[in-house]
Amino acid sequence: MDRTPVVFVRGAWLNSLSWELWVDRFASRGFHAVAPGWPGQADAAPDAHTSPETLAGIGLDALTDHYAAMARSFDVPPVIVGHSVGGLIAQHLVGLNVGRAAVAIAPAPVNDVPLAAGPPRLWTPEQYEGTDDLVALSVEQFHRLFANTEEAAEAHRLFDRYVLPAPRRLLTDLGWAGAARSPRAAADVANAGRGPLLLISGQEDRLVPDSVTRAVYKEYGDSTAVTDLKQFADRGHSLVIDRGWRDVADHVLGWLDAHGIHARATEIGTRSHTF
Repeated sequence: MDRTPVVFVRGAWLNSLSWELWVDRFASRGFHAVAPGWPGQADAAPDAHTSPETLAGIGLDALTDHYAAMARSFDVPPVIVGHSVGGLIAQHLVGLNVGRAAVAIAPAPVNDVPLAAGPPRLWTPEQYEGTDDLVALSVEQFHRLFANTEEAAEAHRLFDRYVLPAPRRLLTDLGWAGAARSPRAAADVANAGRGPLLLISGQEDRLVPDSVTRAVYKEYGDSTAVTDLKQFADRGHSLVIDRGWRDVADHVLGWLDAHGIHARATEIGTRSHTF
């Protein structure tokens, strides 16, 4: 009896271990849960930390193609769960009928939805450390932007375990610092035949504010496909890795169950998906 795959797609500045607790949680419920690394990037934290140059030059095209191929490799269409840029990719793929369903957590905005205006220091490239190809966050920036709802000691712990430099090319593709956004930063919001989509926001998120996720949710208003929004109060951009991760994960599990998406593929049936 085939298990339903769940593919976790990480966001910029986080390694694949950012999904470690989620993988265990979903696997304990019977799902085939995987959190693959980015193209050429090791899944294990030590390798990823000591070899960040493997991330250099990765853009949104390469990431999207990488996860599309992964999703298509399963005999059973997977659920795609993404955080930040991973949430954008999840929406893009399910909009193309790749995957059984998608969950986008604090997703980078799609189509013409802009990031909310913020203090220039958040988006000025000169304020970030790194080489021409990689952009690194300091622990202070991580605490201020990602883990702003956490105490400093907890933010430091999360930083040490999960944070990596981000490819400057990817940030440019996302429209970072006023750059022109890539055509891949898009989703077919009008596709009525796609699988269910859940958007999740943290109401204290400083990197992808709740207002941005609500604006994306409104983009789907003309589609008859299932699109749901869940807002978590007092949560920042670190909501998939911080102390409240289980509340978010269990909400996703409950949402999947409510839409008939179960751990065993024979319980949900299958349908053909193409990219």
